[in-house]
Amino acid sequence: MAKNYVSNSSESTRMFKSGLLESLSKVHFTVPLYIYVPTVGFFIYKSFSEGISGLTFIAYMALGLAIWTATEYVLHRFIFHYIPKQKWALRLHFIFHGVHHDYPRDKMRLVMPPSASIPLAILFYSLFAWLIKDKAALHAFFPGFLIGYLIYDMLHYAMHHHNFKSGLMKRVKQHHMLHHYQDATKGFGVSTAIWDKMLRSDFNKDTHNLV
Repeated sequence: MAKNYVSNSSESTRMFKSGLLESLSKVHFTVPLYIYVPTVGFFIYKSFSEGISGLTFIAYMALGLAIWTATEYVLHRFIFHYIPKQKWALRLHFIFHGVHHDYPRDKMRLVMPPSASIPLAILFYSLFAWLIKDKAALHAFFPGFLIGYLIYDMLHYAMHHHNFKSGLMKRVKQHHMLHHYQDATKGFGVSTAIWDKMLRSDFNKDTHNLV
């Protein structure tokens, strides 16, 4: 496969002169679990305390999970891979995603740091609260969305640091590795390839066989 990266080291490269900003750009892969598993539990409790039925809860949670997969794809394809022309915007692009492609195994930059994920979570919650007026439904939908995010983050770390010998996880990892090492204009789904297949940004079978 092509060498479309600077280094495959698991060590972190420095991005900021400021020690504070540098620390905010790094995170151990377990940190999102500590933040969002209790958050998921809180919203589930809120949903049932507001009187949601079991079937309605399952339906809204499943919808939240599905919407996450679409959000993940859109963010990755149209925002993280948008290449701006201005110098300051190029710097932002590198901070948010370019560094990950240059240093794909950097163990401290494989999940989203709280400095980015918490503001985004608040933004998405506000958007969903505007769209879903029923509070019990909203509080069933949002934990499904957060669970999708956690699956994405944990899978992403595993893909870059664990070897999968067979089965589904090997195929999921293969899809993402092709995005990094073969063609970054394809394979934008991380936790699932379904949107790549639907929107024609998937790799062909012959390409998969090269891995």
